Amino acid sequence: MHQLLTLGSQLPTAAGPCTIERFLGGGGQGEVYQVSVASQPPSALKWYFPQQATADQRQALQTLIRKGPPGPGFLWPLELIEAPQTPGFGYLMPLREPRFHGIVDLMKRRIEPDFRALTLAGLHLSQAFLALHAKGLCYRDISFGNVFLDPDSGAIAICDNDNVTIDGSDPGGILGTPRFIAPEVVRGEARPGTQTDLFSLAVLLFYLFHIHHPLEGRQEAEIKCFDLPAMTRLYGTDPCFIFDPADDRNRPVPGLHDNAIAHWGIYPEFLREHFTRGFTSGLRDPQARIRESEWRLALARLLDGIHYCGQCGAENFHDPAAGSAGTCWSCGQPLRLPWRLRLADALGGAPSRYPVLLNHDTRLYAHHLDPDRRYDFVTPLAEVNRHPSDPNRWGLKNLGPDKWVITGADGQLRDVEPGRSAGLVSGLRIDFGPLRGVLEG
Repeated sequence: MHQLLTLGSQLPTAAGPCTIERFLGGGGQGEVYQVSVASQPPSALKWYFPQQATADQRQALQTLIRKGPPGPGFLWPLELIEAPQTPGFGYLMPLREPRFHGIVDLMKRRIEPDFRALTLAGLHLSQAFLALHAKGLCYRDISFGNVFLDPDSGAIAICDNDNVTIDGSDPGGILGTPRFIAPEVVRGEARPGTQTDLFSLAVLLFYLFHIHHPLEGRQEAEIKCFDLPAMTRLYGTDPCFIFDPADDRNRPVPGLHDNAIAHWGIYPEFLREHFTRGFTSGLRDPQARIRESEWRLALARLLDGIHYCGQCGAENFHDPAAGSAGTCWSCGQPLRLPWRLRLADALGGAPSRYPVLLNHDTRLYAHHLDPDRRYDFVTPLAEVNRHPSDPNRWGLKNLGPDKWVITGADGQLRDVEPGRSAGLVSGLRIDFGPLRGVLEG
């Protein structure tokens, strides 16, 4: 039940009167409403409780508004709102679209995103917090309640950005959400900052990919009373990664932690190594934690390695360290790799060790074909398609604005204009402009 603002009332904004349309929810700091401003799309308005509407909070908001959002995905404060007859203040921010769901919905299986969407969500999260930290800011409270994802596309929305501060500037304020707080903060040895954000991000990514917490194994199962001392020991004074290769005292327990057991072996060695490093040396030394840029690189590589089982259709991940295609995690049948594209720069650099797997639905983005737009997974520049008259023939269609030049086995050159396709033929070389590729099949 809302108590701060009256539905139908209006508040002044820079673009004109803001009409309070609908109560969306409340929390410890205030209440959030859906509002309309002039002819603009609906927005959200957070209004603080009187005890939370402090001068420090006002100054923090003004700093965030002046800095602007670090990138897409942040539901960032846009404008400070005050009214002469209404106590306190609030701020406008973008309204979260209905397509976004909370991570709790993933934990409870109310949404079932595929591995591609999960990987994209993790990649977008890594990119978002890299951009935030590059601005000298820290989030302090990365957790389930503040991150939302589109289960179809993997797009993300990050809310509660009014708690973002300049790294190292806030001696007080929130410490974070239990289970996501870094061990040194749990022990009272540090305050939230960029390094503790890295721990919380790693926990969130582990949850995304394993539907489980990285520190909750046998030690958690043996706790009889999950009180504050028990939580302090589990997450602060004696944390232990459930898959620590040098310490097996906290392994996941069959029947209790089946999600972690089932998912750990699905992923390639390079991703497991990142989690292992983040929750072993990264538990003890904040400087040893996986950086956002490392997660971003690993998840882009993970995305390019997705392929489908020919028997059951399940998504699998190619693991170059395994030395073979392996077997399907779902049905156990041998896997066969699809066509692969190895990319290199157009100046004759060595081809990438890690190919992009070309499935029936694969798209190549600016990330793949334009070195100046790495990690742009929004703009498709190529897609795999089937020949219109021969279902057994496949090609790579040019979706970009520039022509490609292909070189066949006979050494002949041919242009592939926008909208046209190059057939998938082993050994075919494609000059995309700044990059070139070689097909393997």
